[in-house]
Amino acid sequence: MMTQLSAATATAAPFVDRRDANATATPPGVERRQFANSHGDLSPNARELALAIDEYKLRHRRRFITYEEMLTVIRSLGYRRD
Repeated sequence: MMTQLSAATATAAPFVDRRDANATATPPGVERRQFANSHGDLSPNARELALAIDEYKLRHRRRFITYEEMLTVIRSLGYRRD
């Protein structure tokens, strides 16, 4: 069992520590986005919300936002609960 594990480890790709800022191919100051092209198939209203959330995240340097922040973005678009 141990021999198989060692053989598999020896043929695996080298480990790349993505936490190291110097190891990434992305220029400094450019943020990696997982869903950069996912807005194309949304309805116009959903696309507007997605772009507003993306803008909020960039402006406030946040990768993830809380529900309170999302509510702030939604209200900034003019949505109100009756």
